[in-house]
Amino acid sequence: MHWEIENPADYQAGLYIRLSKEDENEGPSESVSNQKSLLEEFVRQHRLQVFDTYIDDGWSGTNFDRPAFQRLIADIEAKKVNLVLTKDLSRLGRDYILTGHYMERFFPEHRVRYISLLDGIDTGVDSTANDITPFRAIMNDMYAKDISKKISSVKHDKQRKGLFIGGKPVYGYKMHPTEKNKIVIDEPAASVVRRIFGMALSGRSCRQIASKLNEEHIPTPAAYAGLPVSRPGPYTGLWSSERISEMLQNETYIGNMVQGRSRKVSYKTKKCIRQPPQDWIVVEGTHEPLIDQETFHKVGQLVDSRRHTRSRTYDFLLKGLIFCHECGYPLGVLNRKNAKGENVLYFVCRTYQRFTKAGVCTCHSIKEQVVTQAVVEQVREICQKYLQPEKLLPIAQQEIAKAQAEVDHKKESAALKAKIDNLSAQLDQVYLDKLSGLLDEGDFQRVYRKVKADRTALEQRLFQMDRPDFSPEKQNNLARELVERFLAAAPTNREVLVSLIERVELTEEKEVILRFRVRKPEQKG
Repeated sequence: MHWEIENPADYQAGLYIRLSKEDENEGPSESVSNQKSLLEEFVRQHRLQVFDTYIDDGWSGTNFDRPAFQRLIADIEAKKVNLVLTKDLSRLGRDYILTGHYMERFFPEHRVRYISLLDGIDTGVDSTANDITPFRAIMNDMYAKDISKKISSVKHDKQRKGLFIGGKPVYGYKMHPTEKNKIVIDEPAASVVRRIFGMALSGRSCRQIASKLNEEHIPTPAAYAGLPVSRPGPYTGLWSSERISEMLQNETYIGNMVQGRSRKVSYKTKKCIRQPPQDWIVVEGTHEPLIDQETFHKVGQLVDSRRHTRSRTYDFLLKGLIFCHECGYPLGVLNRKNAKGENVLYFVCRTYQRFTKAGVCTCHSIKEQVVTQAVVEQVREICQKYLQPEKLLPIAQQEIAKAQAEVDHKKESAALKAKIDNLSAQLDQVYLDKLSGLLDEGDFQRVYRKVKADRTALEQRLFQMDRPDFSPEKQNNLARELVERFLAAAPTNREVLVSLIERVELTEEKEVILRFRVRKPEQKG
């Protein structure tokens, strides 16, 4: 194609190069050096200024969160680049939706000219190549989908053969130093795993085991593997009962390869969803076990025996609204018997409960009834201040009148409609009697006019039906009763609480803080 670039000095070019693992199989023509040479030759021939070269080596075209590509986007938004060059459209991306977004919206909105050399695409001029660009993007997307299916098929085949294809083996194992897709025991971590099973076999709960490991500052599996933490929180770097429970039920430790616990939602995203245990791929006897079958079975029975103790839940007014002020996590609730043998609920900090000896937070233990009463009093005070009965009364009167009138209106309306339908049936019958000769023309006209007039009158009444007129005294009494009931019940009504309060926070000093969904009205002096 003959490229036309007038006033090359007006452009600051960004050379974009991408190479994925799949592209390497296509041959040396797709290499980074080849793409770079082709783009630089184009720049030299047309005397263009290059602001920067952006290279994503080893990145899939279905993923647009590539470091170099995002850097290019940032430079475009900073108005440093106004011309983007690629070898072909597939280098820009293989997801036709996002590729179309950048081609049809982002680049034009930022006044960026895009040129794809081998495809003949140039958004700076009108050409037929530009018109078929969406179809090229779809073909690139189909190619990526086909490649994804082939890769998934190969992976599943390896999983069914018991070959390990994950990034990092489960805690206690490491990759075989010489054999690919095989795992061997990692002794430093394996000793911790054996100890965990030993503590479980001795009767310790998952929470007690986690507490013991945290007390001894033993690194968690993530910390041991050196995995980065995207969102650090109060639990970061600490063992949890959930982690211990998962390890105690992992068949990998008895020599079985367990894979396929999750799968990607789509080839276009990295998001994964967990699979139910019946869909996992389990191959027996693929590597040396850490735990014998009998120990694993007994520990599994102990874990299952404790499940019923966690299944009980309690209903209370502040459920889902109460949080720890210090760590920000929801407060848990415990049931304890008092001196009289009565069941009493207590709020406790879950962070403290799970990591007691780690010193992450404090207990915050307090009776649920005490906190609930404090919240109810605050809400009642607000209702009394800002919800005056005289302001609510007109609303209550209007709603009562509307409800009562609606009931009576529906009853009368239904009766009128039934009468209208009956008269319509009479008209039909009169007409049939005339056709059959049972009625002469004079009688037909007389009966027809009378029945039709009756029906018209009913239709007008239905259309212009007046609402009932209620006694003002009766209406006022009902309205006042409704307002009083609302003001009395509002502070203890969960629907009202959820509408008013975003969250309730309990501090270490047992102070109750309410966070309202709307700002409280300012008091007038």
